[in-house]
Amino acid sequence: MGICGYLAVPGKCLVVLGLKLLFLVPAGVPARSGDSVLKDNITVRQGDSAVLKCNVDSKVSRVAWLNRTTILFAGSEKWSLDPRVILMENTAVTEYSIKIQNVDVHDEGPYVCSILTNKKPKSTKVHLIVQVPARITNISKDVTVNEGSNVNLMCLAVGRPEANIIWKHHSPRGTHKFVTESEHLVLTAITKEQSGSYECIASNDISDSDRRTVQVTVNYPPFISKARSTGTAVGQKGVLQCEASAVPRADFEWYKEDRRLFNGLNGVKIENQGRQSMLVFFNVSEEDYGNYTCVAMNNMGITNASIILYVLCCSPAGPGAMHDVNGAAVLPRCSVCLLLTVTLLYLMKF
Repeated sequence: MGICGYLAVPGKCLVVLGLKLLFLVPAGVPARSGDSVLKDNITVRQGDSAVLKCNVDSKVSRVAWLNRTTILFAGSEKWSLDPRVILMENTAVTEYSIKIQNVDVHDEGPYVCSILTNKKPKSTKVHLIVQVPARITNISKDVTVNEGSNVNLMCLAVGRPEANIIWKHHSPRGTHKFVTESEHLVLTAITKEQSGSYECIASNDISDSDRRTVQVTVNYPPFISKARSTGTAVGQKGVLQCEASAVPRADFEWYKEDRRLFNGLNGVKIENQGRQSMLVFFNVSEEDYGNYTCVAMNNMGITNASIILYVLCCSPAGPGAMHDVNGAAVLPRCSVCLLLTVTLLYLMKF
């Protein structure tokens, strides 16, 4: 921006060139040895204050602070319209310093303290560096896809120094895993195990990292993870259990042979609780024994499992014995005893 854009009094624009001729180092002209002193860079964080110091002595006749081509202060007189720039008071006699409050990115750049001593110009140059904490500016929205699809996630961040971006996966099972270090995350042929929240973390060591999450939901067909057969005596209560994992959540149906069972009919009750469905018999009769089919379905697919309600010839000490239809059967205690007795009687005949 030109000089006049920052002057507190428009009329001062007419004398700026005169001031530059009097004591400012002309732009583009190399300073002679001893005329210019280059100080270290001043690094501040965005939002903090920066103090620019300049050492002077009693021989100084004029002094000023400039930012590029803009005069900020000439002596004790303020030329800048920016209210954030103030002249430091109560400093040593040999110090001529200014403070820039609430520093922003556009404040970064070279600053010159220009001094006129015995009509000989000198200058002290400092370079202000503004660091900006990492901040996420754009991130993908939550997404729902079918298993086997490709997923592309994006996370953009700004910061000075440049922000470093990493992705972490937080699964529904509670596990946490580093995925990649990039603005873009590509999941090819996604599986149900890859569902969950994906956390984008942007950092540059200037302040605490910025974190945002994307929820990835993976639809998949049901699979029956648990199906339990039960042995129950006549007149007792019997329960068949069926559990299925699926997204969206599975709907259940129960069948005996080819006949569908409905809740409240023929002395049975169907209780669905989340991923689990139970077929409850309040008073088991001889006709209730047999093979039942649990069917789980959603818009992704359908599956089923066979479950048996079998006769329990005597009452066990505990609840009705159960076994997983996918594994070896677990016989009730009394059934084991009965089997051993029959075997012993058979062997005594010989």
